[in-house]
Amino acid sequence: MAFVVVYDANRPDIPSQKLDNLRRLMNLAVRDCLVENYEPLIEGLKLPDPGDRHVLAAAIRANAQVIVTSNLKDFPAEDMDPWGIEAKSPDDFVLDQIGLDSRIVWACVQQIADSRNNPPETVDDVLDALEAAGLVEAVAALRTGY
Repeated sequence: MAFVVVYDANRPDIPSQKLDNLRRLMNLAVRDCLVENYEPLIEGLKLPDPGDRHVLAAAIRANAQVIVTSNLKDFPAEDMDPWGIEAKSPDDFVLDQIGLDSRIVWACVQQIADSRNNPPETVDDVLDALEAAGLVEAVAALRTGY
């Protein structure tokens, strides 16, 4: 629900019905993507922005190792370390995935390109879009054959 709330506030040009449909598709696409029963943890957590505590609570409940966010300043290491969770930028997270197995990352990029048919897109188009979205180092690593 937080996804829809954030986009409702930041993108009033996108109809709520479209966002609800996107959320539904995301939930269907990723098995076990919803974290439940994290709410009791929220009040006991400390973060610079109290409005972000639900993210840490859900990560704790899910036994996550990483929170991927562009909002690193609100997830400082001293507040995350006690839980064994690290905050990473999307670029750093994808770089880590490339380091683990670049072939899988390439397969994902290819799958994205293959799924885009209106208009059709190439792998280079997908890489350009990822770079524009801030994955500068990850795209550079992919383009240089990491």
